Amino acid sequence: MEIDLLWVGLGLAAMGYFIGDGLKNFKNPSARNLFEEADDDHALIHENEVHHIIGISNADTQVLLKEHPEIPHITVNNTAYYSKGKLLEWLKNIE
Repeated sequence: MEIDLLWVGLGLAAMGYFIGDGLKNFKNPSARNLFEEADDDHALIHENEVHHIIGISNADTQVLLKEHPEIPHITVNNTAYYSKGKLLEWLKNIE
């Protein structure tokens, strides 16, 4: 009986912690939580997946990448990889 009460108490304590942690960012929905990857902006994206990040068609993305070779990227074995954070930053700075 005492062991059952101990588990109930630990469960209630954990529940209180997670609810309290969630309420800290109640008015800030864009804040990162425990389950989001902290280093997402440094993730490298294959050239064929860039259209998912910038929100245009794959064909339009290929034209954009050919017209703007100054977009920050890394080439490995003749394959271009783009940093998600730098790609989004470049998009914000174009005029």
